[in-house]
Amino acid sequence: MQAFQEEEYTKRLDMGLWKRLVLLARPYWIHLVGIGLLMAVSAVLDVYLPMMNARAIDEFIARKTTDGLTAFVIEYIVLVLLQVATIFAFLLLCGVVETGVCYRIRKLGFQKLQELSFSYYDRMPVGSLMSRLTNDTQRMGDTIAWSILDLLYGAFYLVSCGIQMLRLNTMLGVVVLLVLPPLALLSFYFQREILSSYRQVRRRNSQLTGAFNEGIHGAGTTKTLVREEMNREEFHEIADGMRVSSVRAASLSALFLPLVVSLGSLATAVVLWKGGEQVLALEAGLGGMTVGVLQVFINYSVNFFGPVRDIARVFAEMQSAQAAAERVLTLLETEPEIRDREDVIEKYGDVFHPRCENWEPIRGDVEFSHVSFQYTEGEKVLDDFCLSVHAGQTIALVGETGSGKSTIVNLLCRFYEPTQGEIRIDQVDYRERSQMWLQSSLGYVLQSPHLFSGTIADNIRYGYPEASLEKVTRAARTVGADLFIEALPKGYETEVGEGGSGLSTGQKQLISFARAILKNPRIFVLDEATSSVDTETEMMIQKAIQTTLSGRTSFIIAHRLSTIRSADQILVIEGGKIAESGTHRELIARKGMYYTLYTNQFQDEQGLSLLENA
Repeated sequence: MQAFQEEEYTKRLDMGLWKRLVLLARPYWIHLVGIGLLMAVSAVLDVYLPMMNARAIDEFIARKTTDGLTAFVIEYIVLVLLQVATIFAFLLLCGVVETGVCYRIRKLGFQKLQELSFSYYDRMPVGSLMSRLTNDTQRMGDTIAWSILDLLYGAFYLVSCGIQMLRLNTMLGVVVLLVLPPLALLSFYFQREILSSYRQVRRRNSQLTGAFNEGIHGAGTTKTLVREEMNREEFHEIADGMRVSSVRAASLSALFLPLVVSLGSLATAVVLWKGGEQVLALEAGLGGMTVGVLQVFINYSVNFFGPVRDIARVFAEMQSAQAAAERVLTLLETEPEIRDREDVIEKYGDVFHPRCENWEPIRGDVEFSHVSFQYTEGEKVLDDFCLSVHAGQTIALVGETGSGKSTIVNLLCRFYEPTQGEIRIDQVDYRERSQMWLQSSLGYVLQSPHLFSGTIADNIRYGYPEASLEKVTRAARTVGADLFIEALPKGYETEVGEGGSGLSTGQKQLISFARAILKNPRIFVLDEATSSVDTETEMMIQKAIQTTLSGRTSFIIAHRLSTIRSADQILVIEGGKIAESGTHRELIARKGMYYTLYTNQFQDEQGLSLLENA
């Protein structure tokens, strides 16, 4: 998905894209206007100050007099102080704009991540998203603030300097200005090539960030599978690709600036040649220009190409940053695949502004009516799936990997929506209500629980931040988590570490179960929630399940079939369809697919038990 998006990026400098990006700086438009005015003042002063030097040469040095020197010095000091104040002011404003734009992009980016659908995170690697919200965002702040400064200054200086050169000496002014067309052609060519190179660099950087992320998070798996050498080779391939792309981009930039300098030096040489002839002609009484004016012209011809180089550099930097800009805007402009209709949002609110007072209570009746679903075109995961569940019933889903069990509960939770058909909650198509209305009444316990940095109490109340400690301890006591929590030195104030690294898998699972229960959900989903815990912990969770699921509609994806014998209905899923359904006793008596699965697993567990007790 990421590679496809980057291939769709434009190959030339896209001013439309930069306009969209500059719109992100709208809260700082006064600062940007101030920067523009200060740049105009600074450029005019830089054009005027060499004229002061010309006056010093022609009025005081050439004439060997000090008449009027005091007024001249005062005027010069005032101009220098004004220039210093101007520089201080625009540097301050640019710093404010840079910091503010980075802050706004990151805030909007994180908000967008909260809005995006579950499916987005199935496709996008974590490393790529991290890169967009850190490195790419910082690049955007730098470019908007400082590149605008250089562009404005360069534009004002070139216009002022060009007018002044033509006014002082039309012929020499035209000589200098004639360098601009070949310079523009060079810039056009190198901008295109530099952009292409830096796009490759950004793509490789994204892959590099992803490799670091996977290498760190998957270190345990790497050690157990002895993949260090293969991982090193794979990483070297990515790193070498980034090195090659970076060298090519740097080489193009290194070639571009010397060519610009060479053209500028050629123009300065012509000014010295022709201007020197005019100075000699003036001394011979034939008319020409003074030494002071020649000095001004040399100053202008040298400094004239400084802003040209800066503008060329800014365009090159903008092209190198355009890949980052495209990545940032792609994220900010991504629309959630699951969206509530406008009339639904008006009544029930959105994810950031829920109108809870309009939410109807959920009883828990669930109906899948001729539901079909496909992740990709032409590959149906569910086909004409029908299921009716009454409030308070417990439904167990069993079947081979890839049969569609997780898809059923993901559709129920509205992480995805049916391609065809309807899912009704309490006899109403759930698309007639808001996502928050449904998901605020869901309890979802995953096979691999995720804990956030903070204390155990913080993690239990994560979905219910205002919950009192009493409610937190009651939820923990319900699932039996209080036994190990209270045995810890700091109890509920114990820090869990990054991702819950300070706790065992079973302890993390109990905490995630308590977290789900604390919300008092009407619909409960357990996605193989006991498959990664030991037998003793499983027994504790089973006891908690029997207590907490009473009166709630529950869907259990079961790995250990012994845990679902009390379910009201067991569905054997095969190829996105219900192959068998019934209670545990009914399915065992039928001696079909469920019977085979159950007896095979029972024999495996019995064999393992015998080995452990041998």
